[in-house]
Amino acid sequence: MNDIPFSRAQAYEASDDVGRNTSTNPTIGDIINARFNRRSALKGMLGVAAISTTVSPLALIAANRAHAEAASAFSFKEVAAGVDEKHHVAEGYNADVLIRWGDPVFADSPEFDPMKQTAEAQKKQFGYNCDYTGYLPIEGSNERGLLVVNHEYTNEELIFPGISKIVEGKVETTEPDANRVAIEMAAHGGSVIEVKKADGKWAVVRDGKMNRRITAETEMTVSGPAAGNDRMKTSYDSSGTKVRGMVNNCAGGLTPWGTWLTCEENFHGYFTGKLAEGHAEAANHKRYGTPGGSYDWGKFHDRFDVSKDPNEANRFGWVVEIDPFDPNSVPKKRTAMGRFKHEGAANIINSDGRLVVYQGDDERFEYVYRFVTEKPVNTSDAKANADLLDAGTLSVAKYSDDGTGVWLPLVFGQGPLTAENGFKSQADVLIETRRAADLLGATKMDRPEGTDVNPKTHKAYVMLTNNTKRKPEQVDKANPRPESAFGHVIEMAPANNDHAGEKFTWEVLVKCGDPSVAEVGASFSSATTKDGWFGMPDGVHIDADGRLWVGTDGMGPKATGRTDGLYAVDTEGPARGTSKLFFRCPVGAELCGPETTPDLASFFVGVQHPADEGPDFKGFERPSIFEDPSTRWPDFKDGMPPRPSVVVITKQGGGKIGA
Repeated sequence: MNDIPFSRAQAYEASDDVGRNTSTNPTIGDIINARFNRRSALKGMLGVAAISTTVSPLALIAANRAHAEAASAFSFKEVAAGVDEKHHVAEGYNADVLIRWGDPVFADSPEFDPMKQTAEAQKKQFGYNCDYTGYLPIEGSNERGLLVVNHEYTNEELIFPGISKIVEGKVETTEPDANRVAIEMAAHGGSVIEVKKADGKWAVVRDGKMNRRITAETEMTVSGPAAGNDRMKTSYDSSGTKVRGMVNNCAGGLTPWGTWLTCEENFHGYFTGKLAEGHAEAANHKRYGTPGGSYDWGKFHDRFDVSKDPNEANRFGWVVEIDPFDPNSVPKKRTAMGRFKHEGAANIINSDGRLVVYQGDDERFEYVYRFVTEKPVNTSDAKANADLLDAGTLSVAKYSDDGTGVWLPLVFGQGPLTAENGFKSQADVLIETRRAADLLGATKMDRPEGTDVNPKTHKAYVMLTNNTKRKPEQVDKANPRPESAFGHVIEMAPANNDHAGEKFTWEVLVKCGDPSVAEVGASFSSATTKDGWFGMPDGVHIDADGRLWVGTDGMGPKATGRTDGLYAVDTEGPARGTSKLFFRCPVGAELCGPETTPDLASFFVGVQHPADEGPDFKGFERPSIFEDPSTRWPDFKDGMPPRPSVVVITKQGGGKIGA
């Protein structure tokens, strides 16, 4: 994304980069820097000695590259990096658009008409900006299942005709009305759609009995330790156990019992107004950046105006569990898992049977979390796990510069989490998860986004997107670069393969960016080509073979001269740290929610906010609006705006993706 926002949507997306953590906790950059400096110095001395007595550096690099290529877990001809209006996939593969914003979700849904949008129509159509995507087989099938998709946020200037114009290089939009806001609220949330493969092609089953749209108005239950707490009660809900809707749902996860975990991220932007001076929630709201004022919903709905309903914001920023196989089920906000700007809910059944969930808090200088259920997963009766996520221990990560780390429990009454520091109960600890983690001394990270865990190696991965506000004196081993524009990937291994244990070890798998530019300090393997390196890691998926796939967000023509995409990254053996570009997005789009079917024959990816870039796109060089976007992907029809979509990738002739 551009350094200077050109629209309100871009400004909102940039708001998670502010960095509201004023604690003096050490940063991951400080820790990584110390570790890399010590280790690199040793390796450097040994390397020079070896090279000088054996072969030339160029010969050694060539040999290393050949060795890594031969040992790679991936075999495909990678896509050329670049920027244009279309999507591109590796040679020998098909990438077909499965469903687009506005497409019908039900048999009786109206067809999409961008010039005649209504909230009632949008409630029956696929929502906007498809982020996390999960596939749940129906009766074990790899060719028929439920696709669950998050709808993160809306780009008003690209959605609505006739409301935007360019003034001095920036987008200006007209004041919203109630109808426009209602459409935006209906476009948020998520979709459950039945999908089926026939004659080699996937399609949406519009009369699927489990198809469902969830919006910013869908009634949900608040469960867990914070449910019913006074700080969760509002004028709408005096019980503190009911809430309407979910917003800004970014990454997520699937549970072993077949439910969907969808994560509320930048909830602060939906709130406007001003708290009364000295209000009890003032410090709490400030720590989360509330109110952000990116949306005008508070002008039409009092619950989004903090001056009128100050507790409403406490009811957002949670992991929401949804049963996609029951369209009448009530989604539940699982407060035991903590409140922050959630990215990722990757999970694994631990050796003791309990579920362990890895989570990131997507803002500069925020933290990595882990949740461990109190009881074990019942693997023979899915319904027995209905409320498993309401009890357990939430912990936050502290990384040390010797490559070790510990999980610090966020438990009321332990350490500084007491009444003396303003916590009256576990509910307070969870509502103010960030402040609790501050007090425990957690390590401040470079925007922790997607997470996933490899059941074969027991290693967990955290995508750290970037942090250009990290100063040289804030660098540490786990966040090794000041002004980190490109981010890095951290690999964590639990001691004794016990994901519920206190200790873990960690490594930086790759430091991202262009390896050919020395000052960037990238650390991909020498087998990575000029097309294969990436920056701004965000989405992540570990497939059934234990292979790592990384989606990016924010590369763009200005930052890297290439669009975002999906990369295959080796994690083991001689090829470790090698990356290859598999799928490339159209200009302005982010690659989201990579998800394979269990047999690895199909790959679903989300392509969100296409055209949300233009000033740095050579030949276009102006902000995008509905009437004049930098791309009209995927329809490429006059009058049709760009449409966020889910794309499904298959191998020509069949077979395993990437092999």
